[in-house]
Amino acid sequence: MLLPMAPTDSLFLLGESPGHPMHVGGLALFTPPEGASAADMRALFETALTDHRVAPLLRRRARRSLTSLGQWGWDTLPEQHVDLEHHVRRDALPTPGGMDQLMTLVSRLHATLLDRSRPLWEIHLIEGLTGGRYAVYTKIHHALADGTSAMRLLQQTLTEDPHRRHMPAPWQPIPRLTRVDSHQGRRPSATPGGPPTAAGGLSTAAGLTGTALRAGRTVAGEVAGLVPAAIGTLDRAAHGRGGAMSLTAPHTLLNVPIGGARHVAARTFPLERIRLLAKHAQATVNDIVLTLCSGTLRAYLSARGALPDQPLIAMVPVSLRPTDTDTPPDSGPGGNRVGVLMCNLATHLPDPASRLDTVRTCMHEGKAALRAMSPAQALAMSALGAAPLGVEMLIGRRGPWRPPFNLVISNLAGPRTPLFWNGARLDALYPVSIPTTGQALNITCISSDDQIVVTLTGCRRALPDLNPMLDSLDTELDLLDTAVGL
Repeated sequence: MLLPMAPTDSLFLLGESPGHPMHVGGLALFTPPEGASAADMRALFETALTDHRVAPLLRRRARRSLTSLGQWGWDTLPEQHVDLEHHVRRDALPTPGGMDQLMTLVSRLHATLLDRSRPLWEIHLIEGLTGGRYAVYTKIHHALADGTSAMRLLQQTLTEDPHRRHMPAPWQPIPRLTRVDSHQGRRPSATPGGPPTAAGGLSTAAGLTGTALRAGRTVAGEVAGLVPAAIGTLDRAAHGRGGAMSLTAPHTLLNVPIGGARHVAARTFPLERIRLLAKHAQATVNDIVLTLCSGTLRAYLSARGALPDQPLIAMVPVSLRPTDTDTPPDSGPGGNRVGVLMCNLATHLPDPASRLDTVRTCMHEGKAALRAMSPAQALAMSALGAAPLGVEMLIGRRGPWRPPFNLVISNLAGPRTPLFWNGARLDALYPVSIPTTGQALNITCISSDDQIVVTLTGCRRALPDLNPMLDSLDTELDLLDTAVGL
């Protein structure tokens, strides 16, 4: 029996082709504990491979069958049917391997499709880095997990305790303590403070009837609320205010058909510097990141004589997942629970302070609009805003219309404290995302511990050299410091 797959998740399977891989990835760098080496980390992973335990989420295989009427669903394999030798692979850089060589390898690994006859993930264990460090590159299909759930899955395999040992490998289930109900011995109630459901059938029936009536009113309210939500979303788009939809964006050299080759590049910044800048500008860290990207894109396009008169528009994903830390990410529903906001990047403005003001206002308006909606309405409006990208993914080429947005810029929340795996410290975490046809560049950021990483994932054919953008990020940060008086 196949588990149903959400339509938004199946879109990533339907839109995939050899030239358009649809998986997200992450690169983690570790420094072995004192007295240990990369070879010791390799030995730990090799030992883990002899234990065939696999997390439930990573045993799901995408299938279609007559019972699902040809629609995609999830088939969960028994642990012994998951071929770990296929999913967990070993790679090595020529010693001493630097970050350029590592990113070249990751770019190549990120370009290849996952095998659809198996669960849709791979983990690459990489040796040969300078300083005795060890790298782990993971890729997982976007149908199986979005960026937020993938980050949670990784973080759950790490610990804040540098002395903890015998920890599970990234692909293994996460041991959990059995939670004891503090109300053990009491009978549960149909509603808080209501009569015990086990006391008699009348109270149970009454409770179920009341629940059904409340559910009916909720559904009716959600459906009725979609109309004003859609009207408001369209009105904000028509007047250029922040929200889940943009009606048009300028055509740029980013908005072209793409090939399968990838180029991954990244730059790291002190998180405290970004926070200080945000505080002085009365903005959020995300506002600062978006403004850095805005200035970088302006500089890149200007240098090529390709800067449009209209501002570039970024689609900014926002997580709609509940912040429930009790839900195990390795056994939950997975998939994608993401809303979107459209952000005016103000790339037509030469002044960094003015660009920041536009970005801050646009994001503030957009967040206020989403907060005014129910989760279902926010998801529906986000789907409406992202629909043109979905259409392009399905048809595999750019349509005749102008792009509603120019690129995707994501900002993920990573670990806030130093994390370790069997004593090895997590030094850096680089998210690697998906360019799509008509969207040759994706920018994904993640804050972890004391730093923020900005990763550019591009189509190598459309954007053969991303290094000028990395240099521009440094320049733009200095310009913003000056603009806010730091």
